[in-house]
Amino acid sequence: MRKTLAVLLLLTISVSILHAQNITCSPKDKQAVEDKIIEIDGLVETDFGQTIVSIGKTFQGTPYVAKTLEIGDKESLVVNLHGLDCTTFVENVLAFSLMLKNEQTEFEDFTKALEKIRYKNGVLDGYASRLHYFSEWIRNNESKGLLKDITAEIGGKEIRKDINFMSTHRDLYPFLSDTDNFLKIKASEDYLNNEIIWVLAQEDIAKNEHLIQSGDIIALTTSIKGLDVTHTGIATREEDGRIHLLHASTVGEVVVSDVPLTDYLKKVKSNTGIMVARPTF
Repeated sequence: MRKTLAVLLLLTISVSILHAQNITCSPKDKQAVEDKIIEIDGLVETDFGQTIVSIGKTFQGTPYVAKTLEIGDKESLVVNLHGLDCTTFVENVLAFSLMLKNEQTEFEDFTKALEKIRYKNGVLDGYASRLHYFSEWIRNNESKGLLKDITAEIGGKEIRKDINFMSTHRDLYPFLSDTDNFLKIKASEDYLNNEIIWVLAQEDIAKNEHLIQSGDIIALTTSIKGLDVTHTGIATREEDGRIHLLHASTVGEVVVSDVPLTDYLKKVKSNTGIMVARPTF
């Protein structure tokens, strides 16, 4: 009886702490984070890009689940390792990689790292503070010193495109029924429309593939009106010597693509190329 009460007390304390930090996390997911910290211990390699890949591969088999961040009526830091979409997969891998680099081992270290990566300037301040457009995600995390957009350096070309999918499809995003959220998202779009986006065109990837390294973040650009990126993952050079995509696949789970990145892009007609960002922490 005493043991049961003690467990209930610990869970109550845990939930209270998470609530105070504006975090949504079940006891099962908190345990999963703590288990993952133990699992990745010792994975550090001289090539830290390979370390990122090694951490990413520990998630293989994790189911793809869309919209895991769209919870409740108020934005919170969602911690969920049991279902990942392409972006949350990348964010979680980078958060654990950052912890490993800094020799951190506490749950709070993980939530701080995740918030830093997921939100503008590293601070959760409502729905619009989340980095919804991946080109802005790259740009903002570059300003934090976490990565560098190397697309131009490896043969990418400058493009101009109106980014406005969220504001022109307001009905698809429940949080945008709030006028303040809508106006802030529109401001993010206006910001992006005044910035240069660099894209390595699909037909140029093969000849520049040798410049991509394991651990680089790969974002698949699209011809879909109003959107910059539709999918993302992590570059991994496999035994065939080619760059493949380690990602949360929309058709099932976290996997390494069975074909090289150049061939993977050809599977979707709207894919136009890639953006490449290299972690620098």
